[in-house]
Amino acid sequence: MIDVILKENERIDDLEINGFRIIQNPFCFCFGMDAVLLANFARISPKADVIDLGTGTGIVPLLLAAKSKGQSWTGLEIQENMVDMARRSVEMNEVTEKVKILQGDLKTVREMFKPAQFGAVTSNPPYMKENSGLKNPSDTIYISRHEVSASLEDVISAASYLLKTNGTFTMVHRPSRLPEIMEMMVKYRLEPKRMQLVQPTVDKEPNLVLIEGVKEAGRECRILPTLAVYDDEGNYTEELLRYYGKEK
Repeated sequence: MIDVILKENERIDDLEINGFRIIQNPFCFCFGMDAVLLANFARISPKADVIDLGTGTGIVPLLLAAKSKGQSWTGLEIQENMVDMARRSVEMNEVTEKVKILQGDLKTVREMFKPAQFGAVTSNPPYMKENSGLKNPSDTIYISRHEVSASLEDVISAASYLLKTNGTFTMVHRPSRLPEIMEMMVKYRLEPKRMQLVQPTVDKEPNLVLIEGVKEAGRECRILPTLAVYDDEGNYTEELLRYYGKEK
């Protein structure tokens, strides 16, 4: 692990797996539980080249690399300040040979990559449509949460272009967008194969959905048991603790 120079308001957080750490800035955008859930849910071949669309500060590629899910990892991000933090995190963790952070617009992947170049695609895209909700005072946070630079269809279309046949596309999103998600995945030949809802507690409505599609696969989708984040006492459930590399 090498030392890096931090910029104003930046901090280093421990990912609590294989000694990996990440640079974050709370005034820009910090990763949440959804990224951790996505990295754990994703089924990725050990030999797969993986790309994460809208990678932010590189949290998903770093988690996948720490868990050895895949062979190489690429993060694609449009925001320059996020790319800068992600690249320094990659350097800090000494994984520059296997983890690459690229600045670019996912709507232009056809100009950046050859078709069917990756065995797996992941994404934790903005959940809200551009005109929904109140505009966040930080442009970076607003772009990270709203479909300003790319729509849901843009993400799924890009994933389909990048994936090899039988490659996996794994995404975390909001359950309220499921009809649109399913429609777009089928349209772009990413057959939904696994889905898991995530709820804050067992008595609360799910607020996240994890979904996996397989390129050019047959029609059959497994619905996994719903995952509860907190128990009755407000503590992480045993399954969540395992995701964070902890045990009760």
